Formats: sequence, C-alpha cells, structure tokens
Amino acid sequence: MTVAPLPPTAEHHRVPLGIGESRPRLSWQVTGTGPWTQAGYELEVTRAGTCSVTRVTSPDQILVPWPVDPLRSRERVSVRVRVFDASNRHSNWSGSTAIEAGLLRPEDWVARPVGAAWPEDPESDRRRPALVRTAFEVTGEVARARLYASAHGVYEIELNGRRVGDDALSPGWTVYPRRLRYYTYDVTALLRKGGNAIGGWLGDGWYRGRLGWRGGFRNLFGTDLSLIAQLEITYTDGRTETVATGDAWRAGQGPILHSGNYDGEAYDARREPPGWSSPGFDDTGWSRVQVRHRDPATFAAPMGPPVRCTDEVRPVAVLTTPSGRRIVDFGQNLVGRPWIRVSGAAGQTVTLRTAEVLQDGELYQRPLREARSTDSYTMAGRPNEEWEPRFTFHGFRYVEVDGWPGDLDRAAANGDLTARVHHTDMTRTGWFECSDTALNRLHDNVVWSMRGNFLDIPTDCPQRDERVGWTGDIQVFAPTASFLYDCSGMLASWLVDVSLEQLPDGTVPWYVPVIPSHQVWTPIRPGAGWGDAAVLTPWTLYERYGDAGILVRQYPSAKAWVDLLDRHAGPDHIWDTDFQLGDWLDPTAPADDPAAAATDRHLVATAYFAQSARRLADTAAVLSLVDDAAHYRTLAVAVRKAFAARYRTGPGRLESDTQTAYALAIMFDLLPADELPLAGRRLAELVARGGNRIGTGFLGTPLVADALSRTGHLDTAYDLLLERGCPSWLYPVTRGATTIWERWDSLLPDGSVNPGTMTSFNHYAFGAIADWMHRVVAGIAPAAPGYREIAFRPRPGGGLTWARAEHETPYGRTAIAWNLAADGELTVEVVVPFGTSATLDLPGERVRPLEPGTHRVVVPAPLAA
Repeated sequence: MTVAPLPPTAEHHRVPLGIGESRPRLSWQVTGTGPWTQAGYELEVTRAGTCSVTRVTSPDQILVPWPVDPLRSRERVSVRVRVFDASNRHSNWSGSTAIEAGLLRPEDWVARPVGAAWPEDPESDRRRPALVRTAFEVTGEVARARLYASAHGVYEIELNGRRVGDDALSPGWTVYPRRLRYYTYDVTALLRKGGNAIGGWLGDGWYRGRLGWRGGFRNLFGTDLSLIAQLEITYTDGRTETVATGDAWRAGQGPILHSGNYDGEAYDARREPPGWSSPGFDDTGWSRVQVRHRDPATFAAPMGPPVRCTDEVRPVAVLTTPSGRRIVDFGQNLVGRPWIRVSGAAGQTVTLRTAEVLQDGELYQRPLREARSTDSYTMAGRPNEEWEPRFTFHGFRYVEVDGWPGDLDRAAANGDLTARVHHTDMTRTGWFECSDTALNRLHDNVVWSMRGNFLDIPTDCPQRDERVGWTGDIQVFAPTASFLYDCSGMLASWLVDVSLEQLPDGTVPWYVPVIPSHQVWTPIRPGAGWGDAAVLTPWTLYERYGDAGILVRQYPSAKAWVDLLDRHAGPDHIWDTDFQLGDWLDPTAPADDPAAAATDRHLVATAYFAQSARRLADTAAVLSLVDDAAHYRTLAVAVRKAFAARYRTGPGRLESDTQTAYALAIMFDLLPADELPLAGRRLAELVARGGNRIGTGFLGTPLVADALSRTGHLDTAYDLLLERGCPSWLYPVTRGATTIWERWDSLLPDGSVNPGTMTSFNHYAFGAIADWMHRVVAGIAPAAPGYREIAFRPRPGGGLTWARAEHETPYGRTAIAWNLAADGELTVEVVVPFGTSATLDLPGERVRPLEPGTHRVVVPAPLAA
C-alpha cells in the first residue's frame, strides 16, 4: 500500500489560527497509487506536550468529528492523521497541523472600543478618521504574542512601525449589532524587549460610511470610529501581559482626510506623523481617546478568509480623450484600488477617477450613480512616494489621472501605476478551457466577476452606490461559485447573517446585511428566488462540500421560509401574492422596469415554492428529521400538482409560453414526467424561433441550458450558448467585455451605454451558465455530496473539438479532458481522487464505474456520434 494522507484541515479554514470552533471538524486528502479503500483512521492530538490517539473505524475523511475534549480559548494543539484499510494496513502519519483557538468566551475580552473624542458632523461624508496609539514595555523574552483585533469601522494595525497582517477592509461587513468579526494575528516576531508601540488606522467602511442608493444613509451602525485591540504576550517564564485598547490610548489626526466605499479616499502625505506607531513618538499633542462600549458576546471569529490583495494588473495603454484628459486603461474590469509611485513637489495633488467604461472616448461615470469613485494623493515632496488608498474599493478598468507630475506614459510603462485586485482570499478550485476562444473569454469573465463581487460578502455589483448582498444573485450563482473557488467558509458566514436578518415570520430580506432603502425595498417583503436562498444556497454548499453541518445550522431559517410560503400560498398552493421580482432583467423588460418580464411572476414564485419545499424535504432527510421530511415532501408534491393545474394549458405547454417558464418547469420537475419531453421540445422551438437569442432573466438563465440538454436538445443548448447577437452570453464578449454584465445589453450595439439606472458591467448572476459548461460541456459534476462520487458525463457539441476542466474537490484534484478527432473518435481522460468513486458516461456507450486513479478511454466514431 502506497498511500499517504496530507496534513488535516480544520473546518473550512485555510490557516486555523484564532478559530471560533471549540470542536473543529477535521478533513484530509489521501494521495498514492494503486487500488485502496480507507476503512478507518487514527487522529493524534498533541496538547500541552501530551499526545492522545483516537482510532475510528469509518471510511469518512471529510469534516469528521473532533476526537478529544473541546479546545479552550487560546489553546494551540497539533493534529496529524494516519489511515488504514480493511486489512489493517496503516499509512504513515501525515504532517502535523497546528490549530489554535481564538477568544471563545465573552469574558476573555478586556479590550474596549477607542476612538477620537473630537466633535464631528455626523452627516458629513468627509469626516477625518483618527489614528489611535499606545506605548508599552516588553519585560522579558517573548514566547508567544497574539493580537486580537476588530473595529467599529475598518482598521489596519501597525506594531513598532510595521504593518500587522495583510488583510484589507477588516473586520468586513456582518450584522454589526449582533455579530462583529475579529481577526487573530501572530505578532511574536514584531515585539522587542523594552519599549514598543502599537497604533491603528481607522476608516468609515460599512459601519458609518454612506450606504445605499438615492443618496444613501449614514451612520447606520454608529457614528464612532473605534479600534478594538487586545495584545496578549506570553513570556518564556510563564508570565502573561495584556495590552488592550482603553482609556490610556491617545488619538490624533492622520493623513487620511476622508474615506468611503463609494466616494474614495483623500490622502495628504504632508500630514503624516512620522514614527507614530513606533516607540519614542511624542504623542503629548494628541488627545485622550473616547472609550465606547461593545458587548463582547457579539464578537465572532472568522469562518473564512479575509479580503486581501490577490493580484496586480499593469496598464495596457495610456489614452488621451477628445477633451484632452489622460486615462490609463488596465485592459481588465476589476475590483480593487489603484497604486501609484510618484515624485513631485510638496503640495502637488494627483487625482484618480475610476470607471468601468468609456463613452465617446471619455471616462463614463454615469453608471456609478452617486458614487464619486475618486481618490486623491497630495505629495509630501519625497522622491518615489508610494501610495494606494486604504479604506475604499472601486470597480474599474479605466483610471483618469489628473495632476501627474512628469510623463504619464513613461510612468505607466515603468509600473508606477498599478491596479491592485482585492477580494476575499478564497482558494481557486476550478478551471475550464475549450477549443472556442470566445467561450474561454466568457469563462474568464465569470471568474473575474466572481472575484470582484466576493468581497467579504457576495455582492451584486462592486462599483456603484449599492454593493449589497442580494440573496437572489448568490442563490443562482452558488453552484458556479463553489466550483471556481472554495467559498465554503465565506458563504457559511454570510448565511449566518441571513438567519440573523430573517424576520420573525420567516421573511428573508432582499439583501443581507440589511440597510434601509426607499420605496420598493423597504419594508422587507418576501420575494421568490431571493428569499429561497435560505433553502437552496445551504443545499448547494452541502452538495459541493459535503458539509451537513451547514444544513443543521441553517435548517431553522430554511424551514421558517418554506412555512411562510405555505401560509402565503394558502390551501390552493399557488403563491400569487406579495411583491415579486419574477424573472428579473428578462431582456424584454423595459429599462426602467426590470421586473416586467415576459414570464408570469406568480408562475415563477409558485415554481420556486415547489423547489424550496422539495429541497427542504431533502435537507430534513439528511438530518434524519423523518416527520419533517415526510411533511415537506408531501407539500412539494402538492405544490407541483397545483402548479400544473394552474399554469399548464395542455400537454407540455404552459400559460407563460417563455423560455424561463419551461426551464423552471423542466428543472424543478413541475410537470408530469411524460410531458417533460414535450416541454423540452417547446423550449427548443422558442429558442430557435428567437434566433437562438437568450430570453431569460436572473431566474431563468441558470436553468435554460440544462433544461434543453436534459430533454434531448443538446444542439439547441449549444446554439444558445454560442450565439453572438444581442442578447446572448457571447454578445458582451464581442463588445470587449472582461466581466459579466448586469444587463444583456449594458453596452448597446451602437456602442453607447444602456440608459437604465441599473447598468453594471460587473454582475455575476448571468455567469451562472458556467456551471453548465463545467458539468455538460466539460462533463464533471458531483454525484454525491462533496464529490464523494463523481459523474463524468461530457456531451460534446457546438463544433467544439476539445474541452477540459479540473476541480479541487474536498478529496483532492479531479479532472477531465476530452478530444474529438476529425473522424469523430472521442478520447477522454479523467482523474479520480482517492476516497471517491466515479462513473464515466459517454454518448452511446454503457456507463463505466471508475476507481481512484487516472483513466483513458477512446470511443470509436460510431459511438461518439
């Protein structure tokens, strides 16, 4: 036996430092060669110098139970694993993983929020954020030092003049009154014996900065900016000391004049207080801080990674506009911040305005609505000053530069202007490529839109005065997202906030965290497709990551939502009440009324009611809630029958004769089984009659290609995918898009920007087609939760000659690559990771079971046809 387990992981943490779980579940991957099946495992936990080994007979290796007593606050343990087969042959021990708990109890916290005490105008967007600091002594040799940090607002911390961590916009955005995230940093190497100093930058962020559209709202969670920091030092002699934010800290004004998510940041380098976060700095001119309150019971350790800079993009061109303005083109629509290196006279200011598009050759900011998206840097007069804004983010491809001293073209060529890409630092797990370069660009666009909109929460857009966590968008996109990146921890965290924001009657908000709005969105009302995220998104995460724990945690929320729908639909089981968005942004909807889709919005609502009831029954079955499973299965059947009785006009025909109506009916199994082929035929007719143009909005788009291929119309699905006229998936590619657009025609065929007030050029919802590309074009899909069983089922078409995909499953890397020769011979290569099984289903051939390993199959031309 030549197998070896890799070091175990804890929950969904990449680095399990400062975790919030006292009994973290463990997972591991197994590598090796030859046939082998795990029969059991041994987990060795070393704590306080003592080892204990727990032996378990089980084939499980994903999210297995914690084997020993719960972790205590701050406790650090080492864990390793070895596995054995039915013959009791053991592998070697894996490498060790260090797991360290954060502050698990409210009483562990002594830090209090501190910030500036000077008066401010609470209605201003130009409040100047404070710097806060304190000095302290280290009185011996340090064995370990941990900094636990959070803020009212957003923060960065410096210790002895050096930045702590590399996260950005921490602590992120949660339901602040009930849940404030904190991060843990290992700062052992930053301390020195004798005098030390710690200081924090503060920014408005989501906490008190302007949020929302039509002018937005300020101070939604408080008017203060406050740092919460607790530095705990453990000496080699066993002593401990704590340096925590409190009334001994000092506050002063720094070089940030104002900052905000929407409007950008203004920075005056002349106002930098040199050495302010180092020992020896004279802060007698600074003021005493104001100490605020925070209930320590609301602190929460992170469940996923923070936001970080993950990439840098260099300019591809420097343009001169018809009006004489200078614009730097980065060639890619992205989310992040500009970085500059500049030399000039003290007091000179460089202003950077960002936008996603140009119109008539000029920077076009109208789609940003009331987001100014402007940064400015005033120079101190030093050579090669380097700067990027700290506490903002922009969605942009173009940066208009004003006030640059010297040759902007040369500066761009020398790398003195860079776009730094920011998003939640998830691990990339999925890749796709095929013989059609336009499809590859489409897939790249999906990836870039996910990156831009997975910034601490799953947002709808990253550039305008909005950027909120719309539930409907992630509901349709979660299958694609969970293939491309490991977003398990991030989305699990967001779903906790969904539960917290859910109303007592079960209503799920349109977006989470909730902020006030005007007219349509306030007060909160239940809406199909959006509220269903409470049921369908946890199920997707279970399906893709094998995590039944998320179903346990979210079950009360999911159940409350379906029970609400049951009450609102009444005894006839037709949900034809409440305000509904329906098939939002259907291409036939007028620009000023995106909900006015061709498909009856109550048909859409009832279809989603049926699907959520069905998935809730599945969830209850996984959780062994037998009575609930039976109840919701019965309810789902009743809604299915009611849907057919109300909206079916004949065999396989629906009252709304639209692509979305048939896609919903087929994929949610809402018609008698013998009528599904007829419904599929009608759907194919509609697509062909429409010139293969897309006819779906947010809720139909993720389903339409699957509905066609499921009912035997693969060629039509490819025709739809490969169409280049407007509206279609490839139309934006032909217009130079580098991200997915909010509207099918965000850029009109004449080159002008859609006049609608909702015209984002970075919106991932329509990118949900990538899930079909992964599962059907390439042919790789989970057949059991967490990819414990894998279905390889490629369906070549559309003139493609090859395609390949790879996915890092919880068990390890799986892959498929197929090639179609000129004579029709189909060659397929697949990789099956240890711990899984698979099937290979090729056109015209029997289904083959596959063991772990690499397999190559060649299908003769007659069978591949």
